[in-house]
Amino acid sequence: MNTNSNSYTITYASVLVIIVAFVLAFTSAALRDRQTKNQELDKMKQILAALKVDTKGGDAEAMYKQYIQADEILDHTGAVQVQTGGFEIDMATEMNKPETERKLPIYICEVNGARKYVLPLSGAGLWGPIWGYIALDEDKSTVYGAYFSHAAETPGLGAEIAEKPFQAEFVGKHALKNYEVALTVAKFGKVTDPTTEVDGISGGTLTSNGVNAMIKDCLKQYITFLTTKDNKEG
Repeated sequence: MNTNSNSYTITYASVLVIIVAFVLAFTSAALRDRQTKNQELDKMKQILAALKVDTKGGDAEAMYKQYIQADEILDHTGAVQVQTGGFEIDMATEMNKPETERKLPIYICEVNGARKYVLPLSGAGLWGPIWGYIALDEDKSTVYGAYFSHAAETPGLGAEIAEKPFQAEFVGKHALKNYEVALTVAKFGKVTDPTTEVDGISGGTLTSNGVNAMIKDCLKQYITFLTTKDNKEG
């Protein structure tokens, strides 16, 4: 075979491309389960972080099973649609649907013998998606804990939403007031109601505004559930 011919070059390149494609496809398939598992574990850690459970050095999956009793799905009326499967729901996807078609995940938890409710959040920051979880006490209003993260906010400014000092400011605040969502991220230094307002990030106003909008938009979806005190969920 003439290795200098065009036909040899084309055949060699084609075979090489096929082999590389096969190897990449095989590697992707082999790693898919592991990637999915890692994504699930990361989500568990985020939910547990909202419950102020430290998963460093521990078995996140075992801890998740210990604290989370149920992952229900509510409909837009606040009624339980499905009693399990909320973990599989992506809040960002649901928030892009018409309100009446949304499936709303809610996590029923128990911490030190007390019931907690964890609600997922999804919104937009200055440079990209932001998301998180709010944990509420059994009264469905008092914030027990909060967790936020982001895709591309500015380090030292908007990215501070992912740091514990900012998240800790939410603890003890009231999410509801007069049957409406009242939890607010105020402009830095402009808190007027310390029972419902959290100080925004200095120099991170637009990201703070994004967190504020995310909280209000997402918690509003659960307002019927949150304001129904005799609900026997779980």
